[in-house]
Amino acid sequence: MFKRRPLLLIVSSPSGAGKTTLCKRMLAEFTDIRFSISHTTRPPREGEEDGKDYVFVNTETFEKMIEDDQFIEWAHVHGNRYGTSRGEVRAAASGGVDLIFDVDYQGAAQIKKNYPDAVSLFILPPSIEELKLRLRARGTETPESLEKRFRAALGEIAHLGEFDYLIVNDNVDRAYDQMRAILIAERTRNNRCSHLAERLLH
Repeated sequence: MFKRRPLLLIVSSPSGAGKTTLCKRMLAEFTDIRFSISHTTRPPREGEEDGKDYVFVNTETFEKMIEDDQFIEWAHVHGNRYGTSRGEVRAAASGGVDLIFDVDYQGAAQIKKNYPDAVSLFILPPSIEELKLRLRARGTETPESLEKRFRAALGEIAHLGEFDYLIVNDNVDRAYDQMRAILIAERTRNNRCSHLAERLLH
C-alpha cells in the first residue's frame, strides 16, 4: 500500500465555538488521524498520562529543545510553556497517520512557516451573543474570568483571515460535514499524492 505525505490539519477557534466536539467526532470516525501530543512544562493534572495527553518535561529540558530547534511551534500560556516537537511530524509520517493541531493563531502561523502545506481551519460560533451564552453555560467561570475569555476570543477572531478555511458552527452536524469534507479533499490534493502516480507509472 502506497503512503501519501501526512496531512497536518491546524484547528483553531475561540473558546466556546465547539472545536473540541468537532475534533473528537473526527477522531472517532477516522482511525488514521490523531491529535498531536504537545510538550509542556506544567505538572500533570489528575488522570493525565505522560506521552498520551502531553509529554511532561521540566523547564530546562524545554529550553534546551528550543535551543536545538526541536519545536515547530511553542508558546508561553498562563505561565507555562507548550510546544509541538518535530518528532511528532516524523512519527506521523512513519506511522502513516495525519495530525490535528489544536493551537491558537500564533501557533498556526509558526506551523505554517515550518510546513507551508499544512492546512489551517478556523471555527466560529454563529454570533458573538451565542459565544457569550456558550461560555456562561459552562458554569465554570467567574464574571471576571468570563470577561477575560470573551476578550481573548475576540482577539482570536480578529485573525481568522490568516486561515485557509472558515467554518461557522451554527449546527454541529453541518459543521462536522464541512470539516470532514476539508479533510477528505486535502488528503487527495495533488501535491500530497503526486508521488503515488509517479510510482504507478514507472
